[in-house]
Amino acid sequence: MANLDEKFVRKSVIKYLDRKGYDRKLQEKETYEHGIDIKVRHNRYPRYFLVEVKGEPQDNVKYPHSGREVYFIQVLGQIVTRMNYKAKYKYGIGLPETYTKKILTRLSKTLLKKLKLYIFLVNKTGKVTEINWSNFEKEKIKLLK
Repeated sequence: MANLDEKFVRKSVIKYLDRKGYDRKLQEKETYEHGIDIKVRHNRYPRYFLVEVKGEPQDNVKYPHSGREVYFIQVLGQIVTRMNYKAKYKYGIGLPETYTKKILTRLSKTLLKKLKLYIFLVNKTGKVTEINWSNFEKEKIKLLK
């Protein structure tokens, strides 16, 4: 799973947001840098997306499932601590699609709506599936089959 590292997931989410009209004032940080992973402004509206990203655990991790659990909790904590309810930001977390079941069973439509939180799931080819409060139940049924 080496190609689903944090850098690959970050680049895939940036390309996806670019296609959705978010590419002005892009601020991207490298894995070793502190701060939000992706901050980007919409081309036509004064609307920002702030996204935290995690990849797969390293190949040498003894228990990858446990590594995913730690990364999942980390990415949620990182994005929640950066939320500013006065700002008109949208927030997102970008993860490999191997986190799908964990996300759909542990998060809820209400939580995503209240926090303005979007989930970006990246597959091994770089295709991104967006999950938000409005399509959460539909995606849950489709992806958990």
